[in-house]
Amino acid sequence: MKSRRVSIRQIGNSHGVVIPKPFLVQLGLNGETGAEMKIEGGALVLRRPASPARTGWAKAARKIAEAGDDALVLGEFGNAADAELTW
Repeated sequence: MKSRRVSIRQIGNSHGVVIPKPFLVQLGLNGETGAEMKIEGGALVLRRPASPARTGWAKAARKIAEAGDDALVLGEFGNAADAELTW
């Protein structure tokens, strides 16, 4: 996308930039997702925030359990030498 000049506006004690909608759409950013901001090589960089690890795993596990589809695939098994162990 072509670069675009934007103005920096005062917002209270801070300053802000209005990001054009086409830029937000192209990056998948919105008010709900927010953005990660940092300075790289003299440039202000905005990125989509990284998804936390295992996002949605708990919900998916509940759905699988509710469907009764959470049985062991390989079944219970031990190591060949387990019979020789003394507990």
